Amino acid sequence: MAVSKSNWNLIELHLAFIFVSTSGVLGKYIQMPPPVTIWWRGAIAGLILYLFCRYLKYDLSIKNVKHRYLLIVGAVFLGLHWVSYFYALYYSNVALALLTLYTYPAMTTLLEPLILKTKFQPVHLLLALLILLGIYIMSPSLDLGNDKIIAIILGLVSGLTYALRNLLTKDLAVAKNGSVLMFYQLLIISILLIPVIFLLDTSRISEFWIPVSALAIITTAIGHTLIIRSFRSFSITTFSLLSSSIPILGICWAYLFLGEIPNWRTIIGGSLILLTVLIEAIRMGKTAAEE
Repeated sequence: MAVSKSNWNLIELHLAFIFVSTSGVLGKYIQMPPPVTIWWRGAIAGLILYLFCRYLKYDLSIKNVKHRYLLIVGAVFLGLHWVSYFYALYYSNVALALLTLYTYPAMTTLLEPLILKTKFQPVHLLLALLILLGIYIMSPSLDLGNDKIIAIILGLVSGLTYALRNLLTKDLAVAKNGSVLMFYQLLIISILLIPVIFLLDTSRISEFWIPVSALAIITTAIGHTLIIRSFRSFSITTFSLLSSSIPILGICWAYLFLGEIPNWRTIIGGSLILLTVLIEAIRMGKTAAEE
């Protein structure tokens, strides 16, 4: 039986989620300052994507001035997202950092109608509230001296900047190839982070070059490129809600490779987040069937 285009897009999207979900376990394992890790991540992945685009003879020109502006601003938000997320990993475990980051679907639900002028769907607000409830259940007592609270704040910053980057990249993804867009965003991030190479300790790259390369190739060059491709087929809100499966996958990676076991609060909160994925997937399936 032939796979419909909508179902194939969904399969490709979830494949991207598997690749991207490795970011938590790799980010936790790599013992370097987060800005240094992000620089190497961007530089290696950017070089690979450049060679890939040249090999396939993709048009690398960005002639539209508005698109150039959106590309630069989106790259800045992506860089802030990565750095704040990796600092959240530093202050907590993979489960808490990932699940806190994934408040961004709730933020996207509220921001997309304002930025992209799309129709607001009340059901998305309900799903966003379920995600926020899951985060609340996972949160410890409010104490700014608590490393977990610092991680949650950083995770929220990471979620907001990721939501903004995705929204700003939506129109670009329709106009340009995903590999080209990701290459330029990585190039911009690498240029902006050049000072960290001189200000922070980079000596341990020889020790962690394998996981850094995996982060650059598997998580970034492949995973994030597939995610940008998905922006052509899904609304940013739908993509964001479906991507809430990434924390669950990330927690599994952390258990397998780092031996991290989430506590009961994390499990309950994560289950609520996973519930939103199931609800949105069912809604998408019904919509596709009606088409």
